[in-house]
Amino acid sequence: MAQLTKTRFGITADGRAVDAWTLQAGDYTAQVLTYGGILRSFTAPTPDGARDIVLGCQTLADYEAQDKYLGALVGRVANRIGGAAFSLGGRRYPLAANSGPNCLHGGVCGFDRAVWQAHQWDGALVLTHTSPDGDEGFPGTLRVQVTYSLTDDGALMLDYQAQSDADTLCNLTNHSYFNLLGHNANTLSGHLAAIFANAITQTDQNSTPTGVLLPVDGTPFDLRSPQDLLERLSMDHPQLTLGNGYDHNFVLNAAPVAPLTLAARVTGGGLMLECLTTQPGLQFYTANYLDGTPGKEGARYGPQSAFCLETQNWPDAIHHAHFPSPVLRKGEVYQHRTVYRVTSV
Repeated sequence: MAQLTKTRFGITADGRAVDAWTLQAGDYTAQVLTYGGILRSFTAPTPDGARDIVLGCQTLADYEAQDKYLGALVGRVANRIGGAAFSLGGRRYPLAANSGPNCLHGGVCGFDRAVWQAHQWDGALVLTHTSPDGDEGFPGTLRVQVTYSLTDDGALMLDYQAQSDADTLCNLTNHSYFNLLGHNANTLSGHLAAIFANAITQTDQNSTPTGVLLPVDGTPFDLRSPQDLLERLSMDHPQLTLGNGYDHNFVLNAAPVAPLTLAARVTGGGLMLECLTTQPGLQFYTANYLDGTPGKEGARYGPQSAFCLETQNWPDAIHHAHFPSPVLRKGEVYQHRTVYRVTSV
């Protein structure tokens, strides 16, 4: 069971107090902020000492200034909603177009900008947030709970749960950026990645899914066995060109909720990170649009200096009937689990 401690991290520009909660279990630590539910650090033991493998900011002001979702919980709907609008129950809901023509990660002021309520329970950190009816254009009052727990063998578990008092959309994830060489390594050199998926959801020039499932066979997206990330990123493929690298949903399952299964395994720097999830999709993103973002301890994070393993429903699912449904019906319970497990190799 993890030991939890709380310290004050800062005050937002509009006067909201933000705390940092540190979970420690064995030789592992994780720090989570109430601002955005951000995973600010995840530290694993190595022969050279503790190594922080998650990118983050030094100050709260830096978090407020950046727009890269570093470590944040994102919602109501992670990823993109094409055309920044959707229809549900015979009504059309316009949304903010904050990424070209799309609504990205819940809109302008999504869950990544909220200050979550926090308490500890049975060695875990429980975060809660209420999104009112009409928040960022979405219907229904949505009550969300995300629980972070950490084990002494290096498993960081995120349990998501939500309920709404009206039919709505819900698709939650964590947007942590990992680098197994250390958060400030600024290169993915030596990283081998495996993602256990046979297809991706093809995207257009705006990173919006076309509805086509593209088999990974014979493409840089065939990561079913470990592949050198930098070598794969240098390959020529239209989808890599459109995304400026990997920024794609890998198809894990066809159902919204499945048994907890191994989705990805990445090794580098003597560490192995495994991602297990009950979600049907994994958005694999190689930090293509980091641009010298100010980081911890004076670091500057550049493009393709990290990778994200965003477990979620398939993007723009509301516009594709053959995608797993993102609709959360009134009174139903949305829930899923993701585990990030770090060990030495």
